[in-house]
Amino acid sequence: MKKQLSRILATILITLFALSPAWATCGGGGGGGTGGVGGGNSSMGPAPTVYKVPWKLWESRTAAQKGLVLYWFPASNDEVKKSPLLTSRILTLYSAQCVTMSVGDAALPELKNIIGDSALPVAVLATHDGTTIKKVDSNAGKLKVADVEKAVEAEMKQRESALDAQLKSGKEKAKAGDNDGAIADLKFVAAERCLFPKKAKDAAGQLKKLGVEEVGSIPDSPIFDRVQGARIEATMRSGLRAEIAEQYVTALKFYQQAHKMDPADPTPLRYLGELYRHHTGEWDKAREVFNKILNMPADGVARAVALHGLGKMTIHDGEFKKGLKLMEQSAEEFPLALTYRNLAVYWHSEGDLAQGNAYTQKALALDPKDPYNLVFAAVFIAASGNTDEALKIARANHNLLPASYNLAAIYAQAGQKKKALTLLRRHFFQYERYEAVRAKEMMEARVDAVFDSIRYDSSFLALTSGADGKLQMPMRGMPGMQNR
Repeated sequence: MKKQLSRILATILITLFALSPAWATCGGGGGGGTGGVGGGNSSMGPAPTVYKVPWKLWESRTAAQKGLVLYWFPASNDEVKKSPLLTSRILTLYSAQCVTMSVGDAALPELKNIIGDSALPVAVLATHDGTTIKKVDSNAGKLKVADVEKAVEAEMKQRESALDAQLKSGKEKAKAGDNDGAIADLKFVAAERCLFPKKAKDAAGQLKKLGVEEVGSIPDSPIFDRVQGARIEATMRSGLRAEIAEQYVTALKFYQQAHKMDPADPTPLRYLGELYRHHTGEWDKAREVFNKILNMPADGVARAVALHGLGKMTIHDGEFKKGLKLMEQSAEEFPLALTYRNLAVYWHSEGDLAQGNAYTQKALALDPKDPYNLVFAAVFIAASGNTDEALKIARANHNLLPASYNLAAIYAQAGQKKKALTLLRRHFFQYERYEAVRAKEMMEARVDAVFDSIRYDSSFLALTSGADGKLQMPMRGMPGMQNR
């Protein structure tokens, strides 16, 4: 049923958003937590995916201006959705160190020289100005992530060896009293802080000994050793399994352990921040973690999740425009369905249906079968008066526990008060485990336009009696706090 519904949603939404009056909903169908990119995949198998490589479609206007570029030229759209190149700790870490991950369109004239005569799919490591360094051809029509990782690692090790020689030269010149020559060599190494922060930090230390202080801060380097990396990834997977099983305290311990194993790896922090924000309601801790991500070299996914989380919390605190800007920055950093759904709700609450529709379409385009996207769209469909279509989606996704709030919104707008209250109760007291979160969400329900039909109902008021009372919004709705 979901497949059939996903095919007709886009057409329905275009028509309904064009004709409907302004409405708003707090709902996005869930989808928060699990590092901010879990979507509807609640069952991730024995080895759940933790590291998401921040592949972005290559565009000339956003092309890399420094470092290296790893181009991936897939043979089909299906490959883009299922390729093993989508997940890799090594590639994710390198993406935060000036190795841009770009999905290239083989038909673009600007990229013809990079592809050359290679058959698709192919991966190409190149300089930022388009000079090819290494090609990884496919085997039987498939690219192996291990081959791509090795190609990047080999080039990085070769460049690192050259820096080692430069660093050694600088140290020897310093010992010989050739300070000017030493400073020149060491400054060259220090300038490579993005690709090689560990070597740059060593060079900066030597420069300070020579009286050069204007080197600037240099971040720590993450751990690239494969054995240690495998242990970190295994720890993260244990945490993710615990989070999926709603064992949040256990998940927290695993994420914290992984962070201690490699403090320069932003991925454990991404999962920690989302757990604090989405599940436990410890927003002070979430803010601290998200800001830490933004102040360190971090991949695009980690930065996008951090910006989205800060934006959501900022909106709840009443700074709507500031929160909006943070979410827009998140969408620019890396496209997340979670962010697009929140932006859609924000603009609907502002009465801007065109922008609301555009962001809804973007969320659906990322994954038209994702149940959170489907439920999100269905809330707006119900608000337009097409409750039969919305109820079809609601029934197909009834067992999606994190979507309980939005499912309740659909039934409330369809005039089914009892069903709406049952689902709201499920959301508040079965899905949510922490009072800090529950109190916020009860307040959100009280000001959410989708519950207009039951707003003054005694059962609804009793159910939301724990509302924290901090959020004051117009009755037309609030910008998207339930797309969590």
